[in-house]
Order: sequence, then C-alpha cells, then structure tokens
Amino acid sequence: MRRAVSLCFQNVAKSVLKMPTRFSNTRKHRGHVSAGHGRVGKHRKHPGGRGLAGGQHHHRTNFDKVPAYAPTVGQRHYHLLRNHYYRPTINLDKLISLPEAQVEAPAGSVPVVDLVHLGHFKLLGKGRIEKPLIVKTRFVSALAEKKIKEAGGVVKLVA
Repeated sequence: MRRAVSLCFQNVAKSVLKMPTRFSNTRKHRGHVSAGHGRVGKHRKHPGGRGLAGGQHHHRTNFDKVPAYAPTVGQRHYHLLRNHYYRPTINLDKLISLPEAQVEAPAGSVPVVDLVHLGHFKLLGKGRIEKPLIVKTRFVSALAEKKIKEAGGVVKLVA
C-alpha cells in the first residue's frame, strides 16, 4: 500500500514539475539545421572527456590557473582548525545601535561595550561615531580604531 502511494506521488510530482513541451528549446530549434551549435565545430558528445578528465594533459592550463576547476590544487593546510579563523564582524554603525552602547553613563564615565561577550570578534570602520566608548574586542581595523579615538573613546584588545 505504502509503495503504491509513493509511486502515485512520484507520478503526480513529475507531471506537476515537468515543463510543457512547447516551451523546450528543441521545439524552437526545429528547422534550424545545427540547433544553435554551429556548423563547423559540431556538437559531439564529450569532446574534452567526462568530468575532470585531462587534468594532467589537455586541461592542464585551467587546472593550474583556476583553483575551483580542480579541487585538489592549492596549498594544503594539515590539521585545519576552523575555529582559529572564526571572526564574526560588526561595523561602527551597528555598534552604536547596540543596547550596551546606548546606556547613559554617569557624568565623567564612558560606557563599556564588550564585543566578544556579544559574539562579535572584529570591529570594522563603516559608519560614524560621535560619543566616546570603551570597546573591548579581539580584532579591530585601523579605520575603526581611528574613528573611535577621534570620538574620545578607547579600543581595548582582549584575548
């Protein structure tokens, strides 16, 4: 019973998802001799070989030049730990809209924003900042640091 239901569903899905024949490109190419593949270099089955064939022979130039063409090319990184490169970013324009940055500090003190605690490891410099802040982060771009210091704030790097 269950098999019959799944087969029935497959047939329905095929009929629903299938494009009408009248829209296919083969219909449009009827009467045009080469069907868009040119007269001189004919449309043959697999002229360069199937898949990644010819990487050491006739496709070598692309294998050497284009990293995506052959996934095996490129410098290897043994024991790659991706968390060492985990570095979520935040820009200055988003920094000033954080609730921690909008706290009204008492006179003579400056609000402290701990970005590592909030899950942002790198501060980038897009946007403007007017009020001084003390920002704790792991990484900071030169532009972001410059803008914070011009506003009277401080960037503190934490591990």
